[in-house]
Amino acid sequence: MLKTVICDLFNIKYPIIQGGMAHVATAELVSAVSNAGGLGIIGAGAAEPDWVRKQIHLARQQTDKPFGVNILLISPFAEQVIDVVLEEKVVVVTTGAGNPGPYIPRFKEAGIKVMPVVASVALARRLERAGADALVAEGMESGGEIGEITTMALVPQVVDRVQVPVVAAGGIADGRGLAAALALGAQGVQMGTRFACSQECIAHSNYKQAIVDASDRSTIISGQSTGYSVRSLENKLTREFLDKEKSGVSIEQIIEFGVGRVRMGLIEGDLEGGTLLAGQISGMIKEIKPVRVIIEEIVAEAEAIIAQLKNLTGVS
Repeated sequence: MLKTVICDLFNIKYPIIQGGMAHVATAELVSAVSNAGGLGIIGAGAAEPDWVRKQIHLARQQTDKPFGVNILLISPFAEQVIDVVLEEKVVVVTTGAGNPGPYIPRFKEAGIKVMPVVASVALARRLERAGADALVAEGMESGGEIGEITTMALVPQVVDRVQVPVVAAGGIADGRGLAAALALGAQGVQMGTRFACSQECIAHSNYKQAIVDASDRSTIISGQSTGYSVRSLENKLTREFLDKEKSGVSIEQIIEFGVGRVRMGLIEGDLEGGTLLAGQISGMIKEIKPVRVIIEEIVAEAEAIIAQLKNLTGVS
């Protein structure tokens, strides 16, 4: 059975972590992932603190396994959400869109492990020095907000420059991705798009089907002019977004244009007017399955690949 230091760090069966996706990483998905042996992560996004607390309580009603919370540090409610997480003493916090360094001592004092998402070696090293317990090295293949380096290039460079365990993210949807991540030196993987297309995820069926229908070239990057590049499925909205960026519209107007669009796409199922966050692996997903089946298939495939590689090299 695949077992890495990430499994020991978070007391989970498999080195598989569910991305903390805003709007759709709710208690239903989180508890299913944790019950299946992975690590579920509640996506706080820009939600109010009471919603986050409710999700934590609901998840605890549905699983006795470890789970965490992802905190979007640019959220207007980030400080209050941090207070909720500290009070509730979740197992682990992941962070994105901001510098979690100032908050890490508070989490550590509360016994909460911290695993920031990073898109560069420099940020990885800085957060390791700040006390991070592990790091998610996320390549630009991923859905949602992205950096500028691919997973294949980023993961081994981060692994080589830090001492804490590294989790690979971006462009991973099956056992081949898990085996490849382990070969790059990662101790586990984080997946978002694959779990968005699970039966337990509350995302709208239109959104899930759009991912299932996607090809290898279906995603597009927008928002680069704002400093927050986002990968999503191409649609009418992304084309309008890019037109506004090229026409010289102010950053403030572009940001305002995007307000509420993620919910429209993921929850309301508006395929043309909503943002359909998705990674480049969308073209690999051809079926919506239960979380447990997804995880067990990924692990079985990775184990078979690793065994095959051993046979190729004659290693017993």
